[in-house]
Amino acid sequence: VLTMRTTGAVDYLYYCMLILQLVHQPAAKQVLRYRLAEEGPADIRVGNVAADLGIVAGSGEVTFTLESGSDFFKIDNITGELTTNERRIDREKLQQCQMIFDENECFIDFEVSVIGPAQSWVDLFEGKVIILDINDNTPSFPSPVLTLSVEENRPIGTLYLLPTATDRDFGRNGIERYELIQDNGENSRRLGSSGDSYSGKRRFEEGASRSSVFELQVADTTDGEKQPQLIIKGALDREQRDSYELTLRVRDGGDPPRSSQAILRVMITDVNDNSPRFEKSVYEADLPENSSPGAPILQLKAADADVGVNGQIEYVFGAATESVRRLLRLDESTGWLSVLHRIDREEVSQLRFTVMARDRGQPPKMDKATVVLNIKDENDNVPAIEIRKIGRIFLKDGIVSDRDQGENGIVTCTVVGDVPFQLKPASEMEGEQNKKKYFLHTSAPLDYEATQEYNVVIVAVDSGSPSLASNNSLIVKVGDTNDNPPIFSQNVVEVSFPENNAPGERVTTVAAIDADSGKNAEIAYSLDSSVNGIFYIDADSGDIRVNTILDREQTERYEFKVIAKDKGINTLQGSATVVVLVADRNDNEPKFMQDVFTFYVKENLEPNSPVGMVTVIDADKGQNAEMSLFIEEEEDIFSIENDTGTIFSTLSFDREQKTTYTFRVKAVDGGDPPRSATATVSLFVMDENDNAPTVTFPINSSYTLLPPSSNIRTVVRTVIATDSDTGINADLNYSIIGGNPFKLFEIDGGTGVISLVGKLEQKHYGLHRLVVQVNDSGQPSQSTTTLVHVYVNETVSNSTVVETQVAKSLSTSLNTNIAGDPNYDLSKQRLSIVIGVVSGIMTVILIILVVVMARYCRPKNKNGYEAGKKDHEDFFTPQQHDKSKKPKKDKKKQKSKQPLYSSIVTVEASKPNGQRYDGVNEKLSDSPGMGRYRSVNGGPGSPDLARHYKSSSPLPTVQLHPQSPTAGKKHQAVQDLPPANTFVGTGDNISLGSDHCSEYSSQTINKYNKQVRRDISVEFYGFKLSRNIRPRGRH
Repeated sequence: VLTMRTTGAVDYLYYCMLILQLVHQPAAKQVLRYRLAEEGPADIRVGNVAADLGIVAGSGEVTFTLESGSDFFKIDNITGELTTNERRIDREKLQQCQMIFDENECFIDFEVSVIGPAQSWVDLFEGKVIILDINDNTPSFPSPVLTLSVEENRPIGTLYLLPTATDRDFGRNGIERYELIQDNGENSRRLGSSGDSYSGKRRFEEGASRSSVFELQVADTTDGEKQPQLIIKGALDREQRDSYELTLRVRDGGDPPRSSQAILRVMITDVNDNSPRFEKSVYEADLPENSSPGAPILQLKAADADVGVNGQIEYVFGAATESVRRLLRLDESTGWLSVLHRIDREEVSQLRFTVMARDRGQPPKMDKATVVLNIKDENDNVPAIEIRKIGRIFLKDGIVSDRDQGENGIVTCTVVGDVPFQLKPASEMEGEQNKKKYFLHTSAPLDYEATQEYNVVIVAVDSGSPSLASNNSLIVKVGDTNDNPPIFSQNVVEVSFPENNAPGERVTTVAAIDADSGKNAEIAYSLDSSVNGIFYIDADSGDIRVNTILDREQTERYEFKVIAKDKGINTLQGSATVVVLVADRNDNEPKFMQDVFTFYVKENLEPNSPVGMVTVIDADKGQNAEMSLFIEEEEDIFSIENDTGTIFSTLSFDREQKTTYTFRVKAVDGGDPPRSATATVSLFVMDENDNAPTVTFPINSSYTLLPPSSNIRTVVRTVIATDSDTGINADLNYSIIGGNPFKLFEIDGGTGVISLVGKLEQKHYGLHRLVVQVNDSGQPSQSTTTLVHVYVNETVSNSTVVETQVAKSLSTSLNTNIAGDPNYDLSKQRLSIVIGVVSGIMTVILIILVVVMARYCRPKNKNGYEAGKKDHEDFFTPQQHDKSKKPKKDKKKQKSKQPLYSSIVTVEASKPNGQRYDGVNEKLSDSPGMGRYRSVNGGPGSPDLARHYKSSSPLPTVQLHPQSPTAGKKHQAVQDLPPANTFVGTGDNISLGSDHCSEYSSQTINKYNKQVRRDISVEFYGFKLSRNIRPRGRH
C-alpha cells in the first residue's frame, strides 16, 4: 500500500521515478537454457541473454556482467551476447558430468547480473548451458592382447565371457557392435559380429560369416551395456592344436564411427583324455637265481600324449603276488625293474605279474603290461621233505623232492623210530625222479588215551656221491577236530608312523580269516608281550594304537607279533609280524662331538692344506640330518669342506708372528625350519726349525787381547747367540770348527764360553782366528758361523796393525788357518833350505872326487885306450833310476817329518790368459821350512761359505766347489768375510779341511803392505814345490 503525500514537490518527484522503474523492469524472472557441443573453438556463440530476457539493449544504458561460469564463457557487456572463451570444453572431463549418461542432464551453470539505466535497477539471472556429446573418443580394450583359457573336449555351445571394451562417449557415440575376425591368408574373414540386440536376450548377427570352431555373440545387460561372448561350435583337441589366435574388433555408433581391435589368444588347456600306452604288452626276461639285490632286470616304458600332470606316468605293480612285491622292486618314475631280495629258483621258477602305467590326471588313466621272468637254476640244494595233511582224515601225505637234477635229484625216503606209521607211495606210476609223493599210513591202531601225539621223523637220502640227506618231522595229534588256525593275508605288515605322535593315535589295522565256521571261526586279537605296553590292539576290530609318544631317535623300529586265536574247543591261532617304522621329524639339533676342538699344526704349512677335522652328528635322518658347515671368523683365513668336516687354511702359518687362532664352526641341518649348532676351534701353531741361530756377540771384525802369561782355563771370549724358534729348535750348541791348529782353545758347547786349554809359547804370539759354528737341535739342524779373533801378546802397542790383520782375516778363506806368528816357521824353513843346499853341494863334490880317483886308479886292458870306442861303463852318463822305487830315508827323520806331509794340499791359480796351470810331479824336500803347511781334512759335504759373500780382494776370485774330491782337483778360494756375523749353514759342521794352502803363514808381518808377494804352490804325489813371484795387483 502506498501512502501519497502531497505536502511538497520533492515527494512528488520520488514517486514518479518509482513508477518508471516498475514500468521498465521485466514482468517475471526466467531460467536461461542453451545447448552447446563439446570440443568447440573459442568465441562460439551460445545465445543472447538480452534478447531471451526481453531487454532492449545496445544503447549502453543497460549493462550485462557474468557473475559465474566465467571459466568457460564470456558475455558482451552492452549487447548481452554469450560466447565461449579460450578454454576448451571436454564433456568427459567435467566433474559434474562423470556419472551422467543422459545428454540433457550434462550442463554448466552460469549467472548474469543486469544493471538498468543509470543504475536505476539491478537484477540477477541464472542460466544453464547443456553440453552436447560428440564422437571424440575411440573405444578400447583393457589390453592389446586378450588371453582366454579353454579346456579341450568342451561341449559345443559352451559360452565364455570376453573382456568388454570401454568408450568415454555415450549414446550413439558409445559402443555399438563387436566383431570377431580370424586372419586367413591375405584376406581377413569375419567369424561373427553383433550390434543391436534384443533387450535381455542373445542373438547372432544375420549374415555374419561363421568359424568352424568359435562364434561371437553379444548380450545386452540389464544396465544397457553390451557383453561379448565366445561360443564353442567345434571340437577342441589339444593334442591336435593347442592355441588359436583371433582378432576382436569394437566399433562405436558415431559419424564417422571409431573402432579398435585386440588380439584374442585362445589357449586350449589339457584334460586327461589319453591313457598311457606300453611299448609292448608282454615283457619277458631270464633272471639267474641268487642275483644280488639291486641288479637291473628290464625297463618298462609307456608314453602318454597328454602334458603336465596328465602326461606324468608312474609305474606300479598291478596283479602281483606278495612274493613278487617282496622279491622285486619297480621304480615308479623310470619303470626299471630290479632285484629287491635274492630269488631262489627252487622256491619260484617263474614270476608272472602285471605292471600298471598310471598318469597323474584326475581321474587317472592307466594301461597294463604283463611281465614274465624265468628264473634260471643253479645247483645249490639238498633233498627236502614237505609234509602236509589230506583233508580232515587222519592221514598224512608228503612230497620228497630234491631241487637239483639228475642223479643228485633221485631220493629215497623212510620213517625212522618206533612209531606206528609207515610210508607208501602215493601212486604206482613213475613220476618225476626228483619229486616223489608218499602217504603216511598208520601201521597199528591209534589210542588217543594212550598217546595224544607222535613225533614222526622222516629221512630222505639222495643218490649223489657222496649222498646228501635231510630229515623232517611232524607231530601227529590224535583226536584234534579244530584243525584250521586263523590266517593273516600278510605275514609281515610294515607301516610308517611319524614320531612325536598323540597318544591313542591309530597306527594300522590287521585282519585274519579262519576257514572254520561258528565258534571255531570267531577270532580274538592280541599282542605278544614284547610290546611292553607301547602298543595295544582292539580284540574285535584289530585296530592297533599307540599308548605313548614315539621318539625315532630312541627307537626307530618296533617289531612285534599279532596273534589271532579262534574260539573253538581246541583253540588254534595264527600270527603275523607287525613292523612299525618310526618316520623322522626335525626335532634334534646338530651336535658336535666336542664343544671345543683343539688342533696343533706345524708352521710353514702350504696354503690350502688341511689343519683339522671336526665331527658333527644329527640324531635325525634323511634331509633333516643333511648338514652344511660354515666358518665364523673375521679374517677369512679358514674354509671347511662340507662332506668331511676338514678345515683348510688359506695361508701359511708363522709361529713367530701368531701362535693361536680361535674361531667358530656352525652346522645347519636341512630340516624345515633348520636347526643349528656351533663349536669353538682352537688352532695352535707348532714350531718348526725355520730360523737359524743369530750371533749377537762378538762381531766378526772385533778381537780380544790374550796375554801369553794367561793360565789354562782362562776365559778368552763368550759367544752369545739367540734363536727365534722354541723348544728343542732353540737349544743351541757351540763348536770350534776351524782356526785352532795348536788346540789351544776349546768352547763350551752349551754356554759358548771359549777357554784357553794349551800353554802359550813363542810361536803362538800373534793373531788367532777361531771359526765358531752355532747349531740348533732341530731336525734338520740350522747353523750360523762366526769369527772370534784372539790376539796373543802382552799389550797392543800398535792397534792399527792388529786391525789390519783382522781385516785381512775377513778376506781370507776359512780353509786357511790363521794362528800365531808366521815368521816363526818361516825361519825354520829357511834354515832347512840352507842346510839342504850345503849338503847337496858337498855330496856332488864327493861324488866327483870318487869318480876321478876311480878313473885314474883302475887297470887298463891289454888293448889300451882306443879312440872312438865307447866304454862299456860311462860314469858321466846319468843312470836311469826306477821311478817306481822311492828313495830310502832315515826312519827316524821320516817319522819326525811325517805329520807335515800326511795329506794333499793343492792350490789352483790362473794363468794370465785365464788358463789353468798343469801340475808337475816333483819330490818335496825335507826342508824344515815346509813344516808350516798342515793338512786339514774336509769332506765333500763342507758348505761353500764363499758363495755367500762377494770378494773385494784384488786377487782373482775362483768359485769354490764344495763337492770336489780331495786329490783330483785343485782350486783356490779367495773370499772376503764381512764384519757382521752372517754365516748361515744348514746344520752340518763346516769343514775347513779343503785342499787349500794359503800364503798367510808363510809371510812376515809386512805382508799386509801393498808389496809384491810370493805365491807358493805345493803339490804332493809328484811333490812339486813352485814359487811364483807376481805383483799383488795381478792376483
